[in-house]
Amino acid sequence: MRVIGTAGHVDHGKSTLVEALTGITPDRLKEEREREMTIDLGFAWLTLPNGEEVGIVDVPGHRDFIENMLAGIGGIDAALFVVAADEGVMPQTQEHLAILDLLQIQGGVIALTKIDMVSDPDWLDLIEEDVRKAIKGTVLESVPLVRVSARQGIGLQELQKAITACLAARPPRPDLGRPRLPVDRVFTMPGFGTIVTGTLIDGHFSLGDEVEILPQGTHGRVRGLQSHKRKTEESLPGSRTAVNIAGVDMDKVARGNVVAHPGDYQPSRRLDVQFRLLANVNQPLRHNVQVKIFVGTAEVLARLRLLGQETLLPGQQGWIQLELTEPIIASRGDHYILRRPSPPETIGGGVVVDPHPKERHKRFAQAVLDQLQVLAQGSNSDILFHAITSLGVASKHEATVRAGLNSETGSDAFKKLFTNQQLIALDPLEMPSQPSDDTLVVTRSYWDMEAGNLLQTLQSYHASFPLRTGVPREELKSRLKIPTRLFSALVRSLAAQAKIIEHGAYICLSGHEIHFTVEQQKQVNELLAFFAASPYAPPTIKECQSRVGEHIYNALVESGEFVPVSSEVVFRKQDYVHLQDEIIHFLREKGTVTVAEVRDIFDTSRRYVLALLEYMDAKGVTVRDGDVRRLRLPAKPNSH
Repeated sequence: MRVIGTAGHVDHGKSTLVEALTGITPDRLKEEREREMTIDLGFAWLTLPNGEEVGIVDVPGHRDFIENMLAGIGGIDAALFVVAADEGVMPQTQEHLAILDLLQIQGGVIALTKIDMVSDPDWLDLIEEDVRKAIKGTVLESVPLVRVSARQGIGLQELQKAITACLAARPPRPDLGRPRLPVDRVFTMPGFGTIVTGTLIDGHFSLGDEVEILPQGTHGRVRGLQSHKRKTEESLPGSRTAVNIAGVDMDKVARGNVVAHPGDYQPSRRLDVQFRLLANVNQPLRHNVQVKIFVGTAEVLARLRLLGQETLLPGQQGWIQLELTEPIIASRGDHYILRRPSPPETIGGGVVVDPHPKERHKRFAQAVLDQLQVLAQGSNSDILFHAITSLGVASKHEATVRAGLNSETGSDAFKKLFTNQQLIALDPLEMPSQPSDDTLVVTRSYWDMEAGNLLQTLQSYHASFPLRTGVPREELKSRLKIPTRLFSALVRSLAAQAKIIEHGAYICLSGHEIHFTVEQQKQVNELLAFFAASPYAPPTIKECQSRVGEHIYNALVESGEFVPVSSEVVFRKQDYVHLQDEIIHFLREKGTVTVAEVRDIFDTSRRYVLALLEYMDAKGVTVRDGDVRRLRLPAKPNSH
């Protein structure tokens, strides 16, 4: 399924030619028919001599509507470039040609229209020569030129044959498995609801698919699909597609939005791009100017940051970073156009090399310029490595999408990176040759950096808090500010290497031990003597802290020397174990025990017994049944 688009100066007969080829009037608006001038995008379709059906996007030629033209021209496979024989090359002929060249629309046919308006054959030859000069050095340089009269039907068959040959030479649209439909029209129909149209790229939609309207993130479902007003259960890459979306109001969608599968694309407010300044612009390009960017069907104001040089002269190429006023959807490899907002002028365009740069670049940093060069010309594995570096932690699917690769080339690039030991898979910690789409990976450099950060954080913590067993696990993760699965993988790996030790909810460096000073150890010994003298009615937590200080008390708890069973009551570990063992033994013989019985067994007070039994309940050792405790019954064995 292919789409061609018209281009050319106003009143050169683009819409008339489309109607002559298709029998469909592309001008939809009443004002267009009254003024006999295309204002907005028009749509038609044509069955070629070889039976292939192609869509046609008819664009306005008047300079006042050039931005409407840009919303329709980006998704085409080939251009139907129209020049009127009675006027020849005109200003919008030149501007449309420049736009086609910047967008790298490789295929095309030139239609020299209105030949019935010219009686002198020599004049036609002169006009054709003029057209050939205009297209020299552009993407249309070698395309065929067909002389036609739409009103008299002259040359239409030859034009169709030329279009057929042109499209036959074009490669099929790739199906990357992640469809996106840049919306160029939104309307509603009674009984159907919201309908959007556009040229589908990068994948296919099917009936019932869940979709997301971007950049706003509204979710809906594909209720119906049409291509050229015929219902279909699946729309294919490159096809003109109408999508009836259930669950989304018409006023929630607009031209410039993108319909995609949920999670496949992320909005961006910053782009790194290659840029070419047109040779005929009226002034050099300077840093920090405001521009309009056109990508897909979107149109957004942006601040242009020129990288690596102070100014860009007409005809020169360079690197720029665009800071957008509103989020858009773009992928690596997308072509775009830049225009000055005022006075309006197309100034150039190029290719998106990174749709999600992590930061605002330093303008003259050589490392930045080198990285952009790699993104523009590097291998698939280079590009994938950069995508994963940018994401930090990424699934195979996320990284492949960010890199703009298809499934096959993405898998090959992953295999190479794993073979070169440049990637680490988080779960399990291995280097799989064929990771699944959900496999999470990081670059080895990022892994080594965060492993070093973790060890350094522990070392600093131990230096600041020598009387603590280690850092609470959640506090350590919070300090590192890394994703949970990366943190868990790092802890598992470093523990397996015996570089760190997990003590329950605490993590410490291997070899770390709590060492009391001579004076601190004296205080500890005196406190332990109180516990030994009265093991079943020991000092309260508050009394312990008043005797040795909060830090020393906490160290005794973290090391396991003390077991706090409530906010007030604490036992030495050996005393707690003895108490628990005796209660379990009693329950196994008697079946139940009361608070009073435990109090009498150990000759202690009710306060200590209640705290102890409630702690054992919470630990799952006992269960309360009215005024008595029982041993918690073990789970029934699996009947299978």
